[in-house]
Amino acid sequence: MIDWMIYTKIQEAKRKGLNKTQTARWLNLNRETVRTYWDMPPDKFAQRLEASQHRESKVDKYKDFIVSCLTDYPDMSAAQIYDWIKERNGLETLDFQKRAFRDYVKRIREEYDIKKPVHSRQYEAVEELPPGQQAQVDMGEIYVATTTGRNKKIYCFAMVLAHSRYKFVLWQEHPFTTETFVIAHVKAFTFLGGRPKEIVYDQDKILAVSENHGDIIYTDGFQSYLSEVNFEVRLCRGYDPESKGYDKLFFM
Repeated sequence: MIDWMIYTKIQEAKRKGLNKTQTARWLNLNRETVRTYWDMPPDKFAQRLEASQHRESKVDKYKDFIVSCLTDYPDMSAAQIYDWIKERNGLETLDFQKRAFRDYVKRIREEYDIKKPVHSRQYEAVEELPPGQQAQVDMGEIYVATTTGRNKKIYCFAMVLAHSRYKFVLWQEHPFTTETFVIAHVKAFTFLGGRPKEIVYDQDKILAVSENHGDIIYTDGFQSYLSEVNFEVRLCRGYDPESKGYDKLFFM
């Protein structure tokens, strides 16, 4: 949530004739953020800001716990702390959104000067795998311009063969569900002319719902597909492509 100063600067840029892209670049903002507040009248912004501050007050009761987590484990993410709060209090959901919580944790880091540590990795060459042994799957999303001049988010499924680097990519307008995730596999195997013995994935909610003492618990839909098709699965840390032993698949 932006503050009054940024809102005022967006309106100033609009009056000066700058477009949304130019404004976003000038203020170092996401274009979608600029678009959200571009035509918003001041009274509506005031209401939205007040509502945001009310949501933050709900997080304040966990401030000491958040500070303690970040102090003891400075590399923890906001999502991990969010889940810890739920588990600690035996709650299925919290009365504030993850996005608002992420912004709150960011401000806590700044207030207490708790920076995430920078880890350096040790790299070594990975032995080349034989044909048909392994494929790697990645998911992504980007914004593209439409014919109306607005931006639209589209979603991507990509599978690449480890040996040949032969790729299959599927784009769609809606977020992937377990059902469309399975359909993407079927289309990929048809396109590639077969399936590998093993597929490497990031941990994703459409693939796995949780990890129990080292055992991955898959979603019902994906578990049913695995039982039918029978290939091996290797899960890596989410949003960490280097743990797969290769760079991001997209646009190579």
